[in-house]
Amino acid sequence: MIQRKRVFEILERGMPGDTASIVVDYGIILVIVLNIGAVIISSFNDLPDLLKQGLTIFEYISIAIFTLEYGIRVWTAPYKYPGLRFPYLRYITSFMAVIDLCAILPFYLPFVVGVDLRILRILRLFRLLRILKLNRYNNAVELIAQVFKGEKEKILTTVFITGLMLLLASSVMYYIENTAQPDKFPNIIATLWWAVATLTTVGYGDVYPITHIGKVLSGVIALLGIGLVALPAGIISSGFIKAISREEQALQEGVPQEPPGTKRICPHCGKEIE
Repeated sequence: MIQRKRVFEILERGMPGDTASIVVDYGIILVIVLNIGAVIISSFNDLPDLLKQGLTIFEYISIAIFTLEYGIRVWTAPYKYPGLRFPYLRYITSFMAVIDLCAILPFYLPFVVGVDLRILRILRLFRLLRILKLNRYNNAVELIAQVFKGEKEKILTTVFITGLMLLLASSVMYYIENTAQPDKFPNIIATLWWAVATLTTVGYGDVYPITHIGKVLSGVIALLGIGLVALPAGIISSGFIKAISREEQALQEGVPQEPPGTKRICPHCGKEIE
C-alpha cells in the first residue's frame, strides 16, 4: 500500500538527495517546458495535420499528469499543513493550488458547461500559467521569490511614489494641454497614458505636448523617470547580492541548506515558520 507520507516527501523533497523526488521534479519540469512549447507551436495556423494530432495527444497526456499531481497534492495536504483542522481546504485555496487548477480547468470546462469557442480559445491561454509551477522545482525562481519577499516594503514604496508621480504629472499636463489638444488630452485618465510613456522614458510619440509649458514639463518628467525607473532595479539588484552572499556564507560555514521551496510548518498552529 502506498504510504501517503512517503508520497508527500517525494513531491516536497522532504529528504535531501531523494532520487525519486529528483526524478519527479525534473519530469514535471520537462512536461511544463514542453507544454509551453506546444502552446507556442499551436498558435500557427498552417500546421500539418499529423503535428496537430500529436499536439492534441500530448495535451491529453499533460492534462492527465497535471490532474494526477493536483489530486495527489490535495491528498497529502494533512502532511503539508499538520495541525490544521481543514488542511485540504487550506491547500486548495493556496496560491500554487489555484495556479494548478487554472492550468487544467480550461480542458474540463467545455465538458461541464457549454462554452463559446471564442471564449474557449481565451481560456486556453491559462495553460501558460503552468510555467508558474516551475516555482516549486527551480532554484533560480525560488531565489527571485525570496528577493521580492525580502525587499517588498522598499519595492512597494517605489511603486507608491511612481503612482503618485504619474497621477500628478497627468493632472498637471491635462490642465496645460487640454485647451490646445482636447482630442489628445481629453481627461486626466486619458492623459495618464502620456505620463506612463514619458515617465518610463519610452516615448511612443503618439501623444505629446505642443505648448511651451507642456514641453518643459514633459522634459522634466522624462528626466525624473530615468532615476525613478532605476530605483526598483537597484533595490532588486541589492536584494540579489544579499541573498547570494548569504548562501555563499552558509556554504562556507557548513550550514546545511534546505531544498528550494522547503517550508517549515509549526506542528501546533500549522502556520509557516519564517
